[in-house]
Amino acid sequence: MSQKHDQGHDQGHDPAHDGAHAENHEGPIKTPKQLINAVLASFIIPIIGIILLVNYVDFGAKPSAGSDALGPEGVAKRLAPVGTVVVKDANAPVVLRAAEVVYNGQCAACHNVGAAGAPKLGDAAAWAPRNKTGYEALLNSALKGKGAMGAQGGGEYSDIEIGRAVVYMVNQSGGKMAEPAVPAPAAAASAAASAPN
Repeated sequence: MSQKHDQGHDQGHDPAHDGAHAENHEGPIKTPKQLINAVLASFIIPIIGIILLVNYVDFGAKPSAGSDALGPEGVAKRLAPVGTVVVKDANAPVVLRAAEVVYNGQCAACHNVGAAGAPKLGDAAAWAPRNKTGYEALLNSALKGKGAMGAQGGGEYSDIEIGRAVVYMVNQSGGKMAEPAVPAPAAAASAAASAPN
């Protein structure tokens, strides 16, 4: 009878069915290495997500690299007065700057390298046709501007100083012009008084 019972039990028990049934109850983690990787990933992935989210939210508040717009110096620049008033003694003697000083301060940027078609200092061939026009024409071009050169009159340097710089450039480039005469103080004061504001 025990054989019959074993046979009956064997007939009712299907080993293929047991294997499929066991597979349905197993998880995706089958080895200890997979378990360790799953545990680490469950901690690392959320931490990376939080860091990225914080950087995304905080991104707009960061100033550009090298920008000090919100620093004390940047604020002071924005609050600085637009202009200043300088009171000068009208009777004080006028001290004119040397022609080379004016040239280096105003003209050298273009005339040293020939930028925007400017004749280079010392280039006699480029200055020869300009020299033929004479001092008054060259001074007029310098004061009012010509081509790419902006007007130099009314800036930091007086008309006499600009004229002296023109003569300096001409003479350094093969010309022989006399430096303009400095007007007498009385003539300069009356010319300044008659000039329109």
